[in-house]
Formats: sequence, C-alpha cells, structure tokens
Amino acid sequence: MAGSERLICAASELAEGGRGVRFEIERHGQTQAAFVVRYDGKPYAFLNQCGHVPVELDWQPGEFFDTSRLYLICSTHGALYHPRSGHCVGGRCAGRGLISLPVVERDGQVYLLHTLTTESP
Repeated sequence: MAGSERLICAASELAEGGRGVRFEIERHGQTQAAFVVRYDGKPYAFLNQCGHVPVELDWQPGEFFDTSRLYLICSTHGALYHPRSGHCVGGRCAGRGLISLPVVERDGQVYLLHTLTTESP
C-alpha cells in the first residue's frame, strides 16, 4: 500500500500519560481535529471526537488523560477509552470507541501515516 507521512510533532513533546498534541486532518472532504498521546512508551493518535456524540475529548487543550493517567476521558460525558486501542472501557460511549489514526515515531519525530485507503468509522 503506497503512502506518505506528515510530521505531527517532536517525540519529546509527548510525555508518558501527559499532555497530548492536537493537530488537524482532512477526512471525507472535511477538516477534523485529532490528537496524539504517549502511552506505554509509544505514540497513539485518534480523531478528537467522543464515541458517544461528536464532541472533542480534551478538558483543556491537550489534556486527554483522566486523573489516573491510565485512560483517555471525554470531558463532556466522562466516557473512558483505552489509549492504546481507543476501545470504550466505561461511561456513555455505549461500546463505540475512538477512531484511531496510524502514526510512527522515528528519529525523534512523530509522523502521521497517510495511505491511499481511507477507513470509515
């Protein structure tokens, strides 16, 4: 599968269970908010949209983790998501998870991978 990469941020901007980095992507002809966080030593990226209703998750810009620093939390509904997979683990997400985005960390940078195929939610 052919593809390309887009720089999101320096890897040093992502602390384990800390602030995430917000960015935007073009998806289905629209600009959408997205974010990347570090969990278990790796970067993970998602659309910044709750699985329950389409509101952004962060309670302050870049703040996506709950107080335990183990889960991503929707600031509006309290829905909890696993930061590795985006799967719903509790709250009002009714089993609907976050939409993940492919990222890679290389040479001190985090890149969004673009492919010729677009996944739907």
